[in-house]
Amino acid sequence: MNGAVDPIPGHRAATMIAERSPNLRSAEWSEIRGLFALDPGAIHLNTGTVGAMPHAVLETVDRVTRQWAGGLGDVYPPGMYSDHRATIAKAYGVDPDEMVITHNATEGVSRVIHGLDLHAGDEVLTTTHECYSVLSNFNLLRNRFGIKLTTITLPTGYDVHAEQIIELFEAAITPRTKVLAFAGITLFTGTKLPMRALCELAHRHGLITVLDGALLPGMLDIDMRAIGADFISCSGSKFQCGPLGTGLLYMRNKVHPQHNPLPLPTFWPIISTWYPMKGSPPPRTRTSIESDNIADYVQSAGSASIARGAALATACEMWDEIGRARIERRIMLLADYARELIAERFGREAIYSPGADPTLRSPLIALHPFQRPEDAWNVKKVHEYTMRLQREYRLFTRWTEFDVAGSPHQHYASRITTHIFNDQDEIARAVDIMARLAAEMS
Repeated sequence: MNGAVDPIPGHRAATMIAERSPNLRSAEWSEIRGLFALDPGAIHLNTGTVGAMPHAVLETVDRVTRQWAGGLGDVYPPGMYSDHRATIAKAYGVDPDEMVITHNATEGVSRVIHGLDLHAGDEVLTTTHECYSVLSNFNLLRNRFGIKLTTITLPTGYDVHAEQIIELFEAAITPRTKVLAFAGITLFTGTKLPMRALCELAHRHGLITVLDGALLPGMLDIDMRAIGADFISCSGSKFQCGPLGTGLLYMRNKVHPQHNPLPLPTFWPIISTWYPMKGSPPPRTRTSIESDNIADYVQSAGSASIARGAALATACEMWDEIGRARIERRIMLLADYARELIAERFGREAIYSPGADPTLRSPLIALHPFQRPEDAWNVKKVHEYTMRLQREYRLFTRWTEFDVAGSPHQHYASRITTHIFNDQDEIARAVDIMARLAAEMS
C-alpha cells in the first residue's frame, strides 16, 4: 500500500477519540451524548432503524475517503479490511477469519441464505416476525429449489415468557428440518428471543442456525461465538452507530464444542473474487483450528469503500472504550423507564413487547397508541401518527407491522427505541407527546 495512506485508518480516529475524551469509561452520559452528531431540536427514538453517528466516525469516513480519492492505494489487498475486521471481531469474541464487513444486515443474511447447501424437500423453520430480507430470500429458495418454508407466529404482549417461544419452535421441528432461522431481537415488537436456548435446541436436532442479529451490535455486550449460532448477520449503522452502508457478518469457521458441537455446515461463499478459480478449498475443519479463511472468500468481492470499514472499526473502538457492559446497562435502564411510562399512560395491555420476563426485554418497545382496538389494523392511521410526531414535534419513532396469533388482521404499532444518547427527560417528553397526540387522533 502506498506510504501516503494510513495503513490502519481507524486507529488514527481512535487516537482522536482519546484526545477529545480520555476517560470515556468514566465519562458522564451527558458528556458521551456530546460525542454524537445529533440535531439538538429533535428527539431520536428510532435507533432500531438507524443510529446517530459519533463525530469521530464521521471524521473517519471523510478522512479515509479523501486519502483514497486519488487512487494511490491498493483497493484489492489480500484479506481486505484485515485490521478493521480484527478490531471488530475482537469486540464480539470471535476471530478475523470468522468476521466480514458487509454493507448491511440484509446483504449478509442474503449471502448466507443463498450459500447454504439446501435442496428440494429440505425444511427451513423461521417466524412470521422476521425481517422482510429473511423471509423473501427463503421464499426465493422455495421457488427456485423447492425447499419447504415453515413459519410460526411469535406471541406478543407484556406477559410473554421465553418458555412459550422455545416450545413453539420445538413443536414445529420435523425430521426434514435443516435450518432454524430467527431474529436475535425482532424489529417489529422488540422481542429479544432466547438465542442461546434456541441454538441449543438446534444443536440437539442437528440444525444449521441462521440468526438475524441486525439489532445486536452496539446494544448488547455479546460473545457471538458463545451464542452458538452458525451465522449471525448484523447492522453496523443501528446500535453500533457506524455509517449507513455498514454491516458485519459472523460465520462459524471452527468447532468449539462448548459453544456449538456440530460439524461446520457446508457453505458456498457466493459473490467472491477470492474463492479458488480451480479446485476446491480444503475440507472444513472439525477442530478449533481453521482449515482456511472463509471470511476472506466472502470479504473479497471486488473494490469497495475503504472508508466504511475504517469508520465501523472506529465506532467499535469507541464502544470498547466506553465499556460494552456499561452501554448495555444504560440502554436497558432507559428502556425500562420508557416501558413504565408507556404502561402508565397507555396501559400494559397496549404494549406488544415483552415486559414481565426480563430475559425477553429489549430497548425496542411497540405499542398500540389509540383507544379503539380496531385502530391497530388501520395502517393509514398508524402511519399518519408516526409522520405527525416527526413533522410537528421532531420526535422520530417508527411504525411496524406484524402478525398476532389468533387475529385475522395484521397489526400495526408505534415503536420507540432507546440508546445511550437518550436521557430520561426526553423520554418523558416523548411519551407525553405521544399520549397527547394519540388522544387527539382518537
